[in-house]
Amino acid sequence: MPTARIHRALSEIPAAAWDALHDGRNPFVSHAFFAGLEETGCLREEWGWTPCHVGLWNGDELIAAAPGYLKTNSHGEFVFDHAWAHAYAQHGLDYFPKWLGAVPYSPVTGPRLLARDDSLRRQLLEAIVGFAQQAGLSSAHVNFHEDREDALFDSDWVPREDVQYHWRSDAGWRSFDDFLAAMDHKHRKNIRQERRKVAEAGIEFRIVHGDEASEGDLAAMHGFYLRTFVDYGNSPALTLEFLHHLARTMPRQIVLVLGERNGEPISGALCLRGGDVLYGRYWGASEQVPGLHFETCYYQGIDYCLREGLSRFEPGAQGEHKIARGFLPAVVRSRHWIADPRFAVALRDWCRDERRGVRDYAAMLASRSPFKAAK
Repeated sequence: MPTARIHRALSEIPAAAWDALHDGRNPFVSHAFFAGLEETGCLREEWGWTPCHVGLWNGDELIAAAPGYLKTNSHGEFVFDHAWAHAYAQHGLDYFPKWLGAVPYSPVTGPRLLARDDSLRRQLLEAIVGFAQQAGLSSAHVNFHEDREDALFDSDWVPREDVQYHWRSDAGWRSFDDFLAAMDHKHRKNIRQERRKVAEAGIEFRIVHGDEASEGDLAAMHGFYLRTFVDYGNSPALTLEFLHHLARTMPRQIVLVLGERNGEPISGALCLRGGDVLYGRYWGASEQVPGLHFETCYYQGIDYCLREGLSRFEPGAQGEHKIARGFLPAVVRSRHWIADPRFAVALRDWCRDERRGVRDYAAMLASRSPFKAAK
């Protein structure tokens, strides 16, 4: 039988052993990404993130693994369980710490149970529950798992759903104009107006991968990231050292969109590329220019996908305004194991009602598609 081990740092696991457990199409589950977060000061215990990765070992061979963290709050998760923690507190119980299987600060769907076959993935889930029980944790959670992993969870894992907005390419689109031609007149006109305002402001765009980015490019992007977090009163977690780490270890998977006027960057978006998907993560700007956010975060990314032959663009969580710009609702998933049987029953009912509401909401949003109706 495999032996389950808890790893308090990803450096305890060789990169080659970890990366052999996934197909490499999702950059967020790579050893380089997780290790970079830990090694460049992005994860801190005082912010609620303590590495707690679960590995299944057959002797010296890693045969399955799940990225995980002990959490003392729900910061940076994007699957909101504040009401659950409040309910625990009202009953005099501790909701924290809990175990979380996720990518920190990244609401990106991807594999969460890394293994060569489903039998090992199920054993990995058993190991996660066993650890949570032994450690006396309130719960264990797996956020933004892939659809194909759904069948691996038994009935003790309560399902939740939410909605994001994703752009999907059409086989007939070869250019941004082809994309616009698929829209109705109103939305096509609005997008053209937004793009024209940015161009008339004298802003041009440059897209660079990690191995093409200069020190100044990375510093500018990090500055935009910091500015956005300050503007919203949040604490930034990603360090400039982390961006340098990504550019060095994942050179063709890092994509920077830089808006410039007279050669000076005034906006930027940080994206990651994996398989046939572009993932938009952070953006910022030093000026407020009409349409600049949409051009930097959405239109340049769509243009990139069309040029590179990528089929999907996921620009992040939330934002109904994305629908008018060609990003349609997509359901995302999470699973939750609750130790206390009373709370498990109550939360199962709560999540069932929530899923119905989410599905109704997604259907309503889909009816607002900017694309022409199929003939």
